Amino acid sequence: MLVNSSQYTLLLFFVFHIVVASEPRNIYLVIVEGQPVLFHQGSVPLKKGENPDRYSETSKAHAKHLVESHDQLLQSNLEKGSYSKLYSFKHIVNGFAVHTTPSQAKRLRKVNGVKVIEKDRGAKLMTSYTPQFLGLPGGVWAQEGGDRNAGEGIVIGFVDTGINPFHPSFAYDPTTNPSISSNISSHFNGACEGGPYFPPNGCNGKIVSARFFSAGAQAAASLNATIDFLSPFDAVGHGSHVAAIAAGNFGVPVVVNGFNYGQASGMAPCARIAVYKAIYPTVGTLADVVAAIDQAMLDGVDILTLSIGPDDPPEDTLTFLNVFDIFMLFARKAGVFVVQAAGNHGPSPYTVISYSPWAMGVAACGTDRSYISTLVLGNGQKINGVGLSGPSFGDGSLQYKLVLAKDAVKVNGTFPKNPQYTEECQYTEALDPVVVQGSIVICIFSAGFYNGTSTITAVIETARILRFTGFVFVANPAYGDFIAEPIPFSVPGVMIPRTSDAQIISKYYEQQTKRNKRGIVRRYSGRAAIGEGRMASYNNRAPIVSRFSSRGPDFIDFNRNPTDVLKPDILAPGHQVWAAWSPMSLLDPILSGNNFALLSGTSMATPHVAGIAALIKQYNPSWTPSMIASAMSSTATKYDKNGEPIMAEGSDLYSLYPSTPFDFGAGLVSATRAINPGLVFSSGYEDYMSFLCSLPNTDPSVIKAATGEACTTHSLTNPSNLNIPSVTISSLVRSQLVRRTVMNVASKPETYLCAVVPPKGVTVNINPTWFRIAPQGIQYLELKLNVTQALDEFSFGEIVLTGSLNHIVRVPLSVLPILMS
Repeated sequence: MLVNSSQYTLLLFFVFHIVVASEPRNIYLVIVEGQPVLFHQGSVPLKKGENPDRYSETSKAHAKHLVESHDQLLQSNLEKGSYSKLYSFKHIVNGFAVHTTPSQAKRLRKVNGVKVIEKDRGAKLMTSYTPQFLGLPGGVWAQEGGDRNAGEGIVIGFVDTGINPFHPSFAYDPTTNPSISSNISSHFNGACEGGPYFPPNGCNGKIVSARFFSAGAQAAASLNATIDFLSPFDAVGHGSHVAAIAAGNFGVPVVVNGFNYGQASGMAPCARIAVYKAIYPTVGTLADVVAAIDQAMLDGVDILTLSIGPDDPPEDTLTFLNVFDIFMLFARKAGVFVVQAAGNHGPSPYTVISYSPWAMGVAACGTDRSYISTLVLGNGQKINGVGLSGPSFGDGSLQYKLVLAKDAVKVNGTFPKNPQYTEECQYTEALDPVVVQGSIVICIFSAGFYNGTSTITAVIETARILRFTGFVFVANPAYGDFIAEPIPFSVPGVMIPRTSDAQIISKYYEQQTKRNKRGIVRRYSGRAAIGEGRMASYNNRAPIVSRFSSRGPDFIDFNRNPTDVLKPDILAPGHQVWAAWSPMSLLDPILSGNNFALLSGTSMATPHVAGIAALIKQYNPSWTPSMIASAMSSTATKYDKNGEPIMAEGSDLYSLYPSTPFDFGAGLVSATRAINPGLVFSSGYEDYMSFLCSLPNTDPSVIKAATGEACTTHSLTNPSNLNIPSVTISSLVRSQLVRRTVMNVASKPETYLCAVVPPKGVTVNINPTWFRIAPQGIQYLELKLNVTQALDEFSFGEIVLTGSLNHIVRVPLSVLPILMS
């Protein structure tokens, strides 16, 4: 049969639309040629390091031009109806996010001017007392006029789940908080986007801006209007928690279930908060996150806090050149200090998700505070456990019948006879109310908890409905010990996470319980009481690197080939941190109704560093982001509160091992020392470009595509020569010369002595061995490293520069010596 041309065209049209309709759509992040607004030269040449006026008519016109060029590119190259543009990026990166099919994305890759296309990898959350632990009230706060002035004039941006504007941690009191100072209004210009649960006056002076970004989330999933609020409101709690740790108000009472746990304060309680909601209960997309970063740069934040991000390395590009890291690079170029969670995949090596030297990756540790609950058996034995609950009636002095849940199961029940019903206290209908009412009931960790289908929330609800006097949740020898974090219980309860303790309870129970020949209980003679579990003690060894905190070494690609950058960068408290919460608590029902939560994660460690960066920036307003990062790193400590080397939690529960820089970076951050470090190692955008261009086996065209700059103008002999306050060599062959440059940021001349603790298998010579340096003076240092013993793993040492005015600068050395001379 003959087909004329018009019929053939129509046939192709239908075939195309059938193919497009059958292909699933994805979100793609695209970078194109051309300068974004903040780095656009325009008609008037800019001085080196100078950025154009973000709000000038010229900048606005250029932004409009970029948006139009993105639309034109898509319209000219993709079929109508085959895509939806979600965002135009125009402030620090020139590009866009588009929702389209893989075949259309393939067409885009071939378009002239398109430099990078990356499939959206999604974004996840990296889920008080710490100001005292870090030495703030008597240290840097005192130098800056006390808690009422700490952080004043600094705006911290948070890309997260939003904020609860009604929380007292974010209240604005004109009598205690100064009005928005001129040094904020002169460089920051945000907006307040209202919506569900976020009133137009939600930006109250403490919160100076609040925006939300949802185009990616709406493209990636069907959002639920009852939980995925299209407003800056935080229905999850995570964003509020993070913001409060960094910049929450001073001295806010922490009250949960009617009990006062003390007072919470942010690291920089007078810093202002700019909110960029980009993560929703249903989904988080990288498109929303980088759109938020792009906007934060235009608004003019001083510090960017990222306790969220992709949770895995990129598959088809260098870790340094994935779109998320490119945005962080240009945020640093714009003069913003970027702090990022190191990740929660520890304790295995090569698990960090913070890769680049231009973002400060934060590891997590615990403080010396702990909450210990107690089960008192009828024979007087006391078993320590975990649980933020009040004591059983009588303040723990009255004893109650002890009942194993399995023994209280209804004999003729029609429910499934699986562990969730018979052992784990998940369902009220499974237990005989006559037996369990007024008793302390033993619930067992079993299959449901192991596979994640059972919850402590259900145990608490069962205890409440059936009117237990209290519950004991014990480890099961069949599954081993488990990790118990202190959680507020609305009924008396205690978790016993060690099998050895659970066996003591089991032995006592069986000795005291009388059974017939069929094993059915005739008399419960065992007795127990639950002690107070909400009182904190401060006797723990601290800090200890948390088990979940991701570990180095840093790596350059999906195959985890190591690279010459130390990650994580630094250590901060991230285990059991009290801070603000959202009572909706949509992802954590056990915390529903609470205004505060005790959480753990590198998410919690990251805002500690953001807040301290705000204090340093306030005290030293002219410092660049790299100078702030250097000040924190070079003054961090490797020792715990007892003067012993910091330990780290291992894979085995309750095990500790000596930590290394791949666990804690430079060490535990010290706000007091960081504000006056003596020397700093400074690096800028040009240095980061030279670093990228020095990476071995890297195609310069890939770097140019990602950054827009050619490697011909950048020279660095090897990546370990990037001027950062650490030295990492992932493959030391025979010998290598490493250079560093320090600047004196103190107000007086100072003489420094240089000492080296060499890594195993390496000799290190430093030149000069001493130097005298004037204020704002520069000193060049050379390190000659020689292999004396080839090893199959990294070894560690440090350089110590000791000043005559009591400044001590430490530089960690991490070296893999593989070939001797």
